[in-house]
Amino acid sequence: MPRILKLLDRFGAPSTFFVPAVSALLHDGEAQSYVDAGHEIALHGWIHESNAQLPPSAERDLTFRAADTVERLTGTRPVGIRTPSWDFSESTLSIIRELGLAYDSSLMADNDCYEILADGEPTGIVELPVEWIRDDATYFTMDRYSAQRPYTSPREVLSIWRDEFDLALAEGGLFQLTMHPHIIGHRSRIAILTELLEHIASHDGVWFATHAQVVDHVSSSPVDSGHDKGDQCG
Repeated sequence: MPRILKLLDRFGAPSTFFVPAVSALLHDGEAQSYVDAGHEIALHGWIHESNAQLPPSAERDLTFRAADTVERLTGTRPVGIRTPSWDFSESTLSIIRELGLAYDSSLMADNDCYEILADGEPTGIVELPVEWIRDDATYFTMDRYSAQRPYTSPREVLSIWRDEFDLALAEGGLFQLTMHPHIIGHRSRIAILTELLEHIASHDGVWFATHAQVVDHVSSSPVDSGHDKGDQCG
């Protein structure tokens, strides 16, 4: 994490850390240190549980407990969530709405932001969509007890992510990465993340932002005729 935080500071790139509440409890003061460095802390479950395997009451209890814990540890109530493993149950959206969250970042219906609907009706919740292509775990996960092994070299991943950014820039859209400190933080992978940030920062009109800042931008942007609020994500 020190290596990652130093890199983000170098590029003035505020980021969102989705932290399971138990992880925050086990690492005393770490979540607060992210906030102190200008980053956002958002929800990522209680202990990275699988929502789809929980009864609704248990999912609700753990999500509310996580929100209370993050607020107690950082002094700031989280405004967004990324469900563990991007796992959505039939109850997840109603829990998000009950919590009064501004955004979710677990779904994949578009490349750019959109407003989540419930039974065809707007919810006011902004989705910052994720994608396996832009997730470091897809390329670098290692499990010594199975056949799962990293299958892509860091340089190849850099090429994929750079192409993803370049087209997002050409379209005036959102480029969002999902990374895990224990995966991206190794030296050969920090090297390609550094090159990616150098490439991004070399372009005019690019804005580094937390998820919450993107949501604020989307919510305050004028809506073009014939387009949803979600089409305005930049």
